[in-house]
Amino acid sequence: MSARVTGAVVIGLDLGGTKIAAALFAADGTVLARHTRPTPARDGAGAVLDALAGAAAEVDPGRLATALGIAAAGVVDPRSGLVTSATDSISGWAGTALGAGLADRTGLPVACDNDVRATAGPELAALADGRGSLLFAAVGTGVGGALAVDGRMLHGAYGIAGHLGHLPSAEAAGLPCTCGATGHLEVIASGPGIAAHYERLTGAPVDRLETVAARAAGGEPAAVRAVTTGATAAGRVLGGLANALGPDRVVVGGGVPRIGPLYGDALAAAFAAELMPPLRGLLPEPPLFGHDAAVTGAAALTTTLPLHHPGALR
Repeated sequence: MSARVTGAVVIGLDLGGTKIAAALFAADGTVLARHTRPTPARDGAGAVLDALAGAAAEVDPGRLATALGIAAAGVVDPRSGLVTSATDSISGWAGTALGAGLADRTGLPVACDNDVRATAGPELAALADGRGSLLFAAVGTGVGGALAVDGRMLHGAYGIAGHLGHLPSAEAAGLPCTCGATGHLEVIASGPGIAAHYERLTGAPVDRLETVAARAAGGEPAAVRAVTTGATAAGRVLGGLANALGPDRVVVGGGVPRIGPLYGDALAAAFAAELMPPLRGLLPEPPLFGHDAAVTGAAALTTTLPLHHPGALR
């Protein structure tokens, strides 16, 4: 599927903790060029902004683009253009003036948002001509999300809307979260959370989620319990949110759901058990869009969010 038509040539950037992806989109949504490079995550925010600008220049040597959209790791406030909070996956990323800093480096107006919300954008655009309601969860190293109601993506104060991993979860009771609180969904339902739960159950260290998934597929009780506990916790939280938001569609993406049907079935069962009668029949679905979702969504931000212009830092 192609990007939403913008009527202009635009650049989409996706910034993660390990990789920067860039694409140049024609006015009809066709991808004209692509580029990837490592994220200089340990070199500070300035180096990351320089790398982002370099990626933009690489896909658009002819300077055809009229605007740039970026989907970035961290809590991003599209209105101020600031990274209002972030983990240490990118050193010094919290507080970065992402919109203005990138606009100054590229000479282009810049729209910016959190990477999960940007990734959810094409899913929303494909739903009832973009006027529906969507609950989007990304379960991987962390648990992120995006919420859209009646065609409008919710951002909230400081850009924090959609951080589903920091909702309380009974299955995570008493466990410390990276945000400083305890008992949040992320510490039981994320990939590292499932692996850590397996270690608590067995007393044996485990290298990665895939190891737990393989042991669960072989029927090891502790591995099955770790996987299904994480999936059940995610399903319950998403079911409760569905009752609160009334979504037309619930999408669950990220790396964790790809470990197999044991996870997906447990999540779906827990989700269904929470639903109010009008929503019964609503099922979590995989994303429609693949690896291009983030850069596609980033490019579309230039049509929906405030633009930050060169010179704002001076």
